[in-house]
Amino acid sequence: MEKFKIFIQLTRLNRPIGFLLLFWPCVWGLTLAYYFNGTTTLYIKYIILFFLGSVLMRSAGCIFNDIVDRNLDNKVQRTRERPIASRKVSVLEAFIYVTILCLLALLILVQFNFLTILLGMGSMFFAFAYPFMKRITYWPQLFLGLTFNWGIIMGWTSIINSLSIEPLILYLAAIFWTLGYDTIYGLQDIHDDEIIGIKSTAIKFKNNVKVFVGTCYILCTLCILTLSLLMEINKYSLLLSIFFILSLVYQVKIFKSNSPKSCLSCFKMNNFTGLFIFLFIFSFNLL
Repeated sequence: MEKFKIFIQLTRLNRPIGFLLLFWPCVWGLTLAYYFNGTTTLYIKYIILFFLGSVLMRSAGCIFNDIVDRNLDNKVQRTRERPIASRKVSVLEAFIYVTILCLLALLILVQFNFLTILLGMGSMFFAFAYPFMKRITYWPQLFLGLTFNWGIIMGWTSIINSLSIEPLILYLAAIFWTLGYDTIYGLQDIHDDEIIGIKSTAIKFKNNVKVFVGTCYILCTLCILTLSLLMEINKYSLLLSIFFILSLVYQVKIFKSNSPKSCLSCFKMNNFTGLFIFLFIFSFNLL
């Protein structure tokens, strides 16, 4: 039982916000493709597969991140009790867990078409390079945006089997979204990160962080509204656009850069933002 508890802590399965923020972009890409060309049965099947894949890859990513950061995590208040940093799990055990999770994810990936399989394999570069970015650039959140939202492209190609401008616009929107919410998240560790030399957009823009996050969310909104011009707007999409825009505005208004609790709360709100954007895209099917 103790081993199981440690595994849950290691994979962050007790904190579903992580895999949900990975899952929502996948569903956006799927739903966008479904609007242009899709069958309901295939759409539902792929939602389930992408959900399982998101849980597995997020779990593997968390463990790999902890392996790379094990000598940094024990110097940060929020992360020093993580299983690898606190030596409850050995590096070898952790690598075994990562391997098993990736193999399970591969079993899911091969259910899709060849183009989507190639894209999925290509995403591994982003996934395993991300933990090193905070050491070399103040923009690791940008790299996270490229990584976490790759599911938009894969969701689209799993149904359409080719690339197009529509998922690329949505991908760009999601990158700006991630830049915003992960900057808020990064504010929790800003003091410790500066001491140990970790870089982030939270540190780079700490004197104007609300302006930076607000700009990211504005650019995200503009990209999504641009995408809507390529589709048939209806009363449902207009209504739902208000919800996702307000969710972004509300975050910028209430988060306090000197309050970790406030930052974490706003970060978690993005689960609802992801849901609202999903419903917004899905609403174009309601004609």
